[in-house]
This record gives sequence, structure tokens and C-alpha cells, in this order.
Amino acid sequence: MAPRKLEYGVIPPDADAAFVAHMALVLDTYALPYDCLYPVLNMDEQPIPLLKETRAPIPATKDHPRRVDYEYERAGTASIFMFCEALVGWRQVSVRERRTKVDWALEVAELLRTRYRDAVKVIVVCDNRNTHTIGAFYEAFDPETARALVRRSEFRHTPKHGSWLHVAECELSAMTRQCVQGRRFATIEELRVETAAWQDYTNDKQRSVDRQFRTDDARNRLKSLYPKIKT
Repeated sequence: MAPRKLEYGVIPPDADAAFVAHMALVLDTYALPYDCLYPVLNMDEQPIPLLKETRAPIPATKDHPRRVDYEYERAGTASIFMFCEALVGWRQVSVRERRTKVDWALEVAELLRTRYRDAVKVIVVCDNRNTHTIGAFYEAFDPETARALVRRSEFRHTPKHGSWLHVAECELSAMTRQCVQGRRFATIEELRVETAAWQDYTNDKQRSVDRQFRTDDARNRLKSLYPKIKT
């Protein structure tokens, strides 16, 4: 039998009302004009393995690239939190030891207290992980503080199997390719230094995200996703 190629990706469901409802909500959110009192913030996260070298790499020369031994030692994992305000070309990359509900709540709360301290409400677009809930604030803070944070945030979740809608996931992919892929980080501190350099460089460029796909486009081009109404 001749070998066949496989292509892995996200296969969207057919005729899924929940999918199209969340998709429309997110697309409408991206279409909103910029408002500093109601900014739209995307967030996502991913784990990164920490790997120590077992042998010292050989520095690059004019005849050879830097040479690194195949062998490495596992040194645990770290978690990267990516926040992106697409309309103004701003990103923030935070690195933590874990990505629990408390870690997530602390990251969001810090932004509400600093960058968005003057905002009436921050619209947060995120995926459906069980850590991305308003209950996480109550695990991290006292009830009064948690309720105050909940009042100043509104969460809009992307549909399951709809990662192509998520701006922050696209930014994570870009950062991984440009900063992390093909490299080994032995400690969280090393990872923080490199991701902070990527963040500062990208913010200096003020690279924005121009999403041309709208709800009307989805209704025309993704008809199979919408349930068929029987009349």
C-alpha cells in the first residue's frame, strides 16, 4: 500500500448551534471600535518544557554553526500567559511555574489594577479551559475583592474546536516560532528574559491584528456549521 500523507488540524463540527453562537459573539467583539473605557483583551496560555544541557555547546565559528548535543536533562515545566490588545498592537507575556485557576486570576487582576485601572470594564476573549472562570477570582482573593474584579470584567469564550478565532493563540504561535522553537531553557528566569525581549520588540513595532472575517462572511462561507431550520 502506498504511503499516504496525513494533515492534522481542527475539524469544526457540523450543524452545531453552540459553536456558531460563540463564533458570532467573538466575531462581533472583534468588530467593535476601539474604546479605552471598554478595551478588548485576548488571552491564552501554553506550557513550555524546561531543558538543561548535559554537555556544553560548542560556540559557532565561521565554518560551523553553534553545535548542541542531542542529550538533555528535563528540568520541569513553565507556563506562558499571553495577553494581547490587538487594536493597539500591545502584548504582554508572563511566565509562571503553573497555570492554575489562581495563577490565571492573579494575572488578570494585575492587568485590571495597572494597565486597565481607568477602564469601566475589560472584555476578555479566552478559550473554554476550566481555569478561565469568574470563580477563579474567589479562589485567589477575598469575596469583596473578587466581586469587584468580576464587575470590571466580561468574559467571551471562543467555541470549542475554534482556535482559528483566537487572536492570542495566533500570537502565542508567532512568539513560539520567533523566540522559543528550537531553543532550550534551563530555568524560568531564562525563559522570562527571552520572552520579555520578544514582547518589548513586538510592542515597539506596534504590530496590530487586522481581522477581515466578519459574521456575514461566516454565514456565507461556513454554512455547514449552522443548524438547518425545519419549516
